[in-house]
Amino acid sequence: MEEALAREPNPIKRFFRILGPGLITGASDDDPSGIGTYATAGASLGFATLWTAMLTLPMMAAVQFICAKIGMVCGCGLAGVLRRHYSRWLLYPAVAALTIANTINAGTDIGAIAAAVNLLVPIPISAMIIPIALIILAFQIWGSYRFIARVFKWLTLALFAYIGAAFFARPDWRMVLQATVIPTLRWDTTFLVTLVAILGTTISPYLFFWQASEEVEEERSMGRRTLSQRRGATDAELRYAALDVDAGMVFSIAVMYFIMLATGATLHAAGKTDIKSAADAAQALRPLAGDGAAILLAVGLIGTGFLAVPILTGSAAYAVSEAFGWKAGLDEKPRRAKGFYAVIVASTAVGLLVDFVGINPIDALFWTAVINGVLAPPLLVIIMIIANNRTIMGRHVNGLVANLLGWATAIAMFAAGIALLITWIRS
Repeated sequence: MEEALAREPNPIKRFFRILGPGLITGASDDDPSGIGTYATAGASLGFATLWTAMLTLPMMAAVQFICAKIGMVCGCGLAGVLRRHYSRWLLYPAVAALTIANTINAGTDIGAIAAAVNLLVPIPISAMIIPIALIILAFQIWGSYRFIARVFKWLTLALFAYIGAAFFARPDWRMVLQATVIPTLRWDTTFLVTLVAILGTTISPYLFFWQASEEVEEERSMGRRTLSQRRGATDAELRYAALDVDAGMVFSIAVMYFIMLATGATLHAAGKTDIKSAADAAQALRPLAGDGAAILLAVGLIGTGFLAVPILTGSAAYAVSEAFGWKAGLDEKPRRAKGFYAVIVASTAVGLLVDFVGINPIDALFWTAVINGVLAPPLLVIIMIIANNRTIMGRHVNGLVANLLGWATAIAMFAAGIALLITWIRS
């Protein structure tokens, strides 16, 4: 691949050929949980959280590239690295935390897909949850995730309608600019919960494991079937991975920013500060789409949901399989990777329980993001330790910039979680 890219004379074609796991990861980060969180933030707090987009972009790009680099250099995913080089007391809690968070997240995302379909056809949400889950499982087990990724990543472009909606709502652009570049910090519970949720849904644990595992899958698709063939990466390969990751993260953060801006300029400005349904979130698109707002939001939610759920259950399956030394891979046949696919099925099935306990779908999406925000910091510490271990990474250990951004991300997420905990205790 490196030689083929070097021979491509057209820089635009070369750029699009580079795009792969990083772009898919970035698109999947704006999953229904993310959309629900950003819409809730904009509706409840207006423009007060716009600055988080500028803060999280470099952090997110750095963390995801570090994860990609670990996968490329080591030839295996994060759980595989932990299994080979660290204690089982570190491996099993990390994999368990990831699996629990991903299972809850997958369940809430399936519920959001059902809610989106309900915007288009009057079928009860509860009646669609199991059929949607079965369709996703069928694609994962008997179909090709690459196919579903190619199809549904284009549906996520519907979320760019929030950009148009933000402009059509005619916000006070001076206030928007100020909120974007000057951080607003408040010490009340509502603000801190929202901040932890934004960090958790933007810098999510499942993305760490997925990014590393998908870099390994890319190498397998090139014919590097053994660990020794995959181990190591050239400087050019790492540069291409960085471009891929950066493109995906810019896409993700652009959607995040304009969802908060559009909902702040429409719902919050109109006094609608409490989003309780997908229909409520769709109202932010009315300045652009009018009566078609529900259709636009439904397409975006369905696209991101079908893209994200296989990544959530798949990243858990990769982690568990690597932790126990099982054969893993979405390109493997079920009979050759029984444990891997069993985790996918179990994670999906258990996640569905979330949709039948009576929790409001938007609330479930939001609190899933909060859970991710609490679990991400300790996992980030583990990732930074790996990335600075010269025995594992050789000459590709983190440089100064990667270390500054990586550790700053972990510290910021720890600080937000601790501040929230203190506020809860005091109240």
